[in-house]
Amino acid sequence: MQAVISPVSTVPVPNRVTLWAALLSVYILWGSTYLFIHFMTEQMPPLYMASIRYIIAGTLLYTYARLTGTPRATRVQWKSAAIIGVLLLTIANGCLTVGIQYIPTGMAALLGGLLPVFLLSLNWVSFGKQRPTNLALAGLVLGLIGIYFLIKPDKLHGTGGIHANLIGTGLIAFGNFSWAIGTLLTPRLTLPSGMLSSGIQMLVGGFILLLVSLAVEPVVPWSIVYAPTKALGAVLYLVIFGSIIGFSSYSWLARNAPPQLLSTYAFVNPVVAVMLGTMFAGEVFSSQSFMGAAVALVGVVLITLGKERIGTPNRSEKPVR
Repeated sequence: MQAVISPVSTVPVPNRVTLWAALLSVYILWGSTYLFIHFMTEQMPPLYMASIRYIIAGTLLYTYARLTGTPRATRVQWKSAAIIGVLLLTIANGCLTVGIQYIPTGMAALLGGLLPVFLLSLNWVSFGKQRPTNLALAGLVLGLIGIYFLIKPDKLHGTGGIHANLIGTGLIAFGNFSWAIGTLLTPRLTLPSGMLSSGIQMLVGGFILLLVSLAVEPVVPWSIVYAPTKALGAVLYLVIFGSIIGFSSYSWLARNAPPQLLSTYAFVNPVVAVMLGTMFAGEVFSSQSFMGAAVALVGVVLITLGKERIGTPNRSEKPVR
C-alpha cells in the first residue's frame, strides 16, 4: 500500500485515467465479490476457501513483482505488510466470509459500506485526534441510525433466524473495525512498493487464515481438490477480479487518492451487491431494511462531504520512520 520510504517535498498528481480505472475496479468488482463469496462457500468451509483465495493471489502478485524487478522487501517492510495483511485479510475479510453464511450478501455489503463511520470514529478518538465537522458528525449519527434499522431483529430477513442475523452483523461490524484500523495505519507504516506489498499482505493473511481454518473447520490442506466446480469458479473469479485487480486497486488508491474520494466506494459497492444478490441469489429485503440502507448511505455521504471541508492533508508530511 504505502510505498514511500523517505519524505519527499512533492508528490506527483495521479493520472486521471489511472485514478478512475482504479476507482471503477473497486466500485464494480468489489461490489460483485459478495455474491461470489456466497458461491464459493455454499458447499465449502468459509475460512478455508478464503485462505486458498488469498494464498493463490498473493503467490501470483509476489512472484510477478519480484520477476519484474521490484526490490526484495526488508524485514521492516515484511513486518509492516504482515500487520496490514492480518488486519485487512485475516480478520476483516475472514469475518466477512463467515458473516455471509448468516445474512444475505446485499445486507453484508450494506453493512460493509458503513466503513466511513468506523474510519471517522477511530480517526477522531485515536489516530488523528481531530474533531469531525458538524456535517460529518451528523453523518455519523445517521449512519448509526441506519445500522439500527438494518439489524433490528424483528425485521431481518436472512438465511437463518434472529440470532443468526445478529451473529452475521456482529462479525461484519468487527471486520469493519479491523479494516478501518488497517486503512488508518497504512500511511504510517513503511511498506514495500506496489504489488509486492499486496502480495505479502495476501500471503501472510492467507496462511494465517489457513491455520485458523485447519484448527476450527473440518478440512485438510488439500481439501480444495474436492471442491465443486461452482466453488472453484468463484475462487478463480475472486483471485483475479477481487484480490489481484480489486485489492491492488484499493492499495494503490490508499496511497495516491484523497481519502474522501477513496471512501466513495462505500456508496457504490452496496448497490452493486444488492442488485446481484437479488438477481442471482434470490435475496429479499424488507422495506425497513431498505429504509435503513437509505439512511445509512445518506450518513456516509455526509461524512464524506464533512471530510472534504476538512481538506486533504499534505502528503509530503510523512510520519517519522
